[in-house]
Parts: sequence; structure tokens; C-alpha cells
Amino acid sequence: MRKAILTFVLLSSILLSGCSVLDEVNSSLEYVNEATEHINTWKDFGEAAPQMIQDAATDPNAKEELETRLNEMLVEIDEFNNTEAPAIAESVHQQIVDKNKELQGVMENAMVDGEVALEKLQDSELFTLIDEVTTMMNLLEDLGS
Repeated sequence: MRKAILTFVLLSSILLSGCSVLDEVNSSLEYVNEATEHINTWKDFGEAAPQMIQDAATDPNAKEELETRLNEMLVEIDEFNNTEAPAIAESVHQQIVDKNKELQGVMENAMVDGEVALEKLQDSELFTLIDEVTTMMNLLEDLGS
């Protein structure tokens, strides 16, 4: 009887620790997917922004669209920065958060009274920072494998 109980306890411990590992793997995969989506959002914005800025210089509707997009990106930053990263991804998450904060500062500095100052945005390091964020995709791919 004692051996049966001991065997049951050991098997239960093994199964429970296995569930914990499985939860960690699932959490890591979910994080990698979310971070990949976030980086792809920046990549898409980085590809569209030069034309949006050029159009905004001559078209008030395009300028309004750019301002809306910048505000959406600021919300995206806040949402991602508040994401809880699994332990295995904490350093990668912190690197992305740090770049997000730099991007946030650039975009906020380019806004004057709620309107985008195109000259400030064009002269900023926005595109360099976006490139730096998108290169972090490699770090995520390493986590995913």
C-alpha cells in the first residue's frame, strides 16, 4: 500500500511539473506571436510613413490620417509595453520596450498641440528606430526555436 501511494505521489509530481513546463512553452509561443505582430506593425508603418509624410505636406486629409496613425502607434506602444513577458523572453521584451520608449519620445516630440509637425518628424530618428525594432525579429525567431 505504501509503495502504491509513493508511486502515485511521484507520478502526480511528474505530471504536474510537466504541465508547468507546457504552460511555459505555450506562454512563450503566445508572446513570440504577439511580439512578432507588434514588430510587423512597426515594419508596415515604416514602409508607409515616408509616403504618408510626403502626402501630408500638401493634403490636409493626409496629414489628419498621419496624425491618426501616429496616435494609433502610441496606443500600440502602450499595449505592448504592458504585456507580461514569460521569463524566457524578459530580456528581449525589455529591449523592445526600450526601443518603443524611444519611438514614443520621437513621435510625441513631433506633435505640437495635437498636430504633427512634419519637419520635426522628417528630421527625427524615427526611421532608424523602426529599423532597429524590426531587426529584433531575429531575437524572436531564436526564442521560437
